[in-house]
Amino acid sequence: MSFSDEIKQQALLLGFDDCGICRADDSGEEARYMQWIADNCQAGMSYMERNIDKRIDPRLLVEGARSIVSVALNYYPHEKLPEQVPQFAYYAYGDDYHDIVRGKLRQLFDWIRERHPSLTGRYFSDSAPVLERFWAAQAGLGFIGKNTLLIIPGKGSYFFLGELIIDIELDYDTPVTQNCGRCRRCLDACPTGAIEKPYRLNANKCISWQTIENRGEITPEIVPLLSNNVYGCDICQKVCPWNHYARPHTTPGLMPSEAFLSLDLEKLTQMSEETYRAVFRRSAVKRAKYSGLRRNAEAISKTRNK
Repeated sequence: MSFSDEIKQQALLLGFDDCGICRADDSGEEARYMQWIADNCQAGMSYMERNIDKRIDPRLLVEGARSIVSVALNYYPHEKLPEQVPQFAYYAYGDDYHDIVRGKLRQLFDWIRERHPSLTGRYFSDSAPVLERFWAAQAGLGFIGKNTLLIIPGKGSYFFLGELIIDIELDYDTPVTQNCGRCRRCLDACPTGAIEKPYRLNANKCISWQTIENRGEITPEIVPLLSNNVYGCDICQKVCPWNHYARPHTTPGLMPSEAFLSLDLEKLTQMSEETYRAVFRRSAVKRAKYSGLRRNAEAISKTRNK
């Protein structure tokens, strides 16, 4: 067994669902990315406009970088919120994925360093300017779908991604050949038209951006199109045929609490900041802040009362 195969085996032992490796190099994505920024598709996410050189070339993040080890962690839930209550994106059901994925990545990094004491590298999970989906596709985990998400053939798209960028040469995987074909269900199902064309997402129109990253008021024309989504949105994933293969995850920290599963519109609109902190103290929902979640719940309430 090669050392690269040992790394993949160790990743699975740590609880990751998939692992692949590719060469660290210039992504060649600068023109496409800069056009996306020029068109203001990043909405209010100004951090997307910074460190673009590092985002395009991961070798600028880690001196001497030669390999990228990409991992995927399933988050598809065992139990879901009832359809009639305000919906949270599945990724936010349990504890904050940043902590869970980075914890496992740290263990994998330490395991590699035990075998290569001179190893230099860093690990990330949505925590640095890294084209995570691009590198995961280059590492053979899956392909980027028309909804811009990474789709793992036979498993679907409900996965957190993470990567180790390290300075040792490894054996490299090749990208998969599957793709979306002629399917356009995600484009047709998006209530706001945020997927403007295949492989292009305009965050200004995206319910996820409007309900999570947006620090102002929800755009008025978006409010009646929220489709009962109070935090994030999974519509483009729920309609994707590849997610017929989705199976519940096996990570204890991603299990929702009883308090979370009991939430309904009344509880959300009347929730105190103290209760918010108690229910979401270890959750990614903190990203929207108390004021943002209340704003979202009140917007849904208004649409129901019309």
